[in-house]
Amino acid sequence: MQFPENLLYTKDHEWVKNDGDFVYAGITDFAQKELGDIVYVEIETCGEILNQHQVFGTVEAVKTVSDLFLPLGGEIIEVNPKITANPELINKDPYGEGWIVKIKTNNTAESSNLLYAAEYKTLIGIN
Repeated sequence: MQFPENLLYTKDHEWVKNDGDFVYAGITDFAQKELGDIVYVEIETCGEILNQHQVFGTVEAVKTVSDLFLPLGGEIIEVNPKITANPELINKDPYGEGWIVKIKTNNTAESSNLLYAAEYKTLIGIN
């Protein structure tokens, strides 16, 4: 499993990549492996301003549906159009082509609630 050092992670298995005024978010390699083959992604919160840890959508795998929690509060300004047509991109490339949402953050101080890669590995029992 991969855990890029340049990302931050949540206890709910999402990741965050800072890109200046925006952040990209998705689910971790660990999460996609646990879910199995992802067949559908539902995000109906584009354009909405949500708080950190609020549910912003769901991912559906063959055997389960899982909520997605916003890693940082802000406005969801874009849903990755590639995953709408090809949700399996989340399985194939969770940190690249399989990103889920782009967020305009409203509180960068919330980043202190996120985990570094080493902390996330400890959380899921890998070290």
